[in-house]
Amino acid sequence: MAGILIEGSCEPGFERVREAFAENFAARGDVGAAVAVTIDGRPVIDLWGGFADKQRTRPWTRDTIVNVYSATKGIAATCLNRLVDQGRVDLDAPVARYWPEFAQAGKERITVRWLLSHRAGLPAISQALPPDALMQWDVMTAALVQQEPWWEPGTRHGYHALTFGYLVGEVVRRVEGRTIGRYCREEIANPLQLDLHIGLDARNDARCAEMIAPMPPVPGASHPIPTNADPSSMAARAMNNPAGSMRISTVNSRRWRGAEIPAANGHTNARALARFYGALARGGELDGVRLLSAAQIQRCHTIESDGIDAVVGVPMRFGLGFRLTQPAAQYGPNPHTFGHTGAGGSLGFADPDAKIGFAYTMNQMGSHILIDPRVIALLDALYASM
Repeated sequence: MAGILIEGSCEPGFERVREAFAENFAARGDVGAAVAVTIDGRPVIDLWGGFADKQRTRPWTRDTIVNVYSATKGIAATCLNRLVDQGRVDLDAPVARYWPEFAQAGKERITVRWLLSHRAGLPAISQALPPDALMQWDVMTAALVQQEPWWEPGTRHGYHALTFGYLVGEVVRRVEGRTIGRYCREEIANPLQLDLHIGLDARNDARCAEMIAPMPPVPGASHPIPTNADPSSMAARAMNNPAGSMRISTVNSRRWRGAEIPAANGHTNARALARFYGALARGGELDGVRLLSAAQIQRCHTIESDGIDAVVGVPMRFGLGFRLTQPAAQYGPNPHTFGHTGAGGSLGFADPDAKIGFAYTMNQMGSHILIDPRVIALLDALYASM
């Protein structure tokens, strides 16, 4: 896609990032996208371009927001980590201390730490769920209460692609009395002035980019999204129960946008996501607003789970709710980087060594489960500019 107008700002010295961003449209399939970077809390890159719809009739503007899928998990994890930081939740306490009904079907000993590190053994619901279950909080939490773990909790890790949000979010709700979407809005988004939503008000629909189904894998690319799982398997149910619930038509619907699905339906833009992680990258505080203590941030990027993932079958490395940089998917060259990718290619992370907050958001989905080639190009350009 040649000739896309790249808008926004890019400080001198970071021209390579602008060039890589433009090349993503010309050679790597982007339709609409944004990239933003902060250093020590200061914005140095804020770029956007392309179109907000598949037909390429609506320009992607400064205030376009988009569904970032699992990049939402880092935000949800921060909500629960705040309660840990405040002494209101004990990482090593059983989840049932805060959610008593949870203590059944072999889940009595599951700890809060295991929820955050994908070690709880609850990546999927074994019984078929009703079609709109993801939009019904009580349906999902009731199913998780009844679900037996797929493996002995604590003994291995497997990506809780959808269930993560309900597990973490219900602990937040039980302790706080607020839903995780409201808690995020009142404790994180509003104080930091972030255009960031878990549960999007209908008045913002006109600003939403339309998600576009994934591109086919690039031949020879590593770690494509698995597509051949047995429909009754744990892996298939983790990604597709209820069946068809992740269709693009659903993700672009008002009901999806308005629901609170803390593992998968955050709506934001690169500017807000980079500012969010920019606060975490500089010790947890920005403009007088503290998200986490420096000590809790260090816990967040300490390895809790590492190795081949029991659900998706590729290497994964997790801290307390965050994906960590790893050899199979490096978030730049520094060792303590933490954040989260989203299906299709979005990514937000904090690099506390360089005090970088980074975010990339887009509507044309790619087909890589760990890190998208468009992101790799941007990160190579960014760190080459440092």
